[in-house]
Amino acid sequence: MTTVIEARSSDAPTLTSDARVRLVTAAPSLWRVLDSGGIVIGHLQQVAHRGGIRFRARRFHRPSQAFRDIGEFWSADEAVECLRFAR
Repeated sequence: MTTVIEARSSDAPTLTSDARVRLVTAAPSLWRVLDSGGIVIGHLQQVAHRGGIRFRARRFHRPSQAFRDIGEFWSADEAVECLRFAR
């Protein structure tokens, strides 16, 4: 079993210029991911892991009124790409 501890960073991760999204702080280690039109496409959560920092992509599921994890990635860019393609 993997022990996961929430990271406590307020600095948004640096994304490549290809991302075409904006990150807005929602909480410590949590950012809203907005597309170029300002629409929220999901959340990016930074999580401390034994092997280093991981980035969790999360989407709001309207029918259940809850967030669902889409996946965890070693780079913020990969997590954002997952959110963009899961629309």
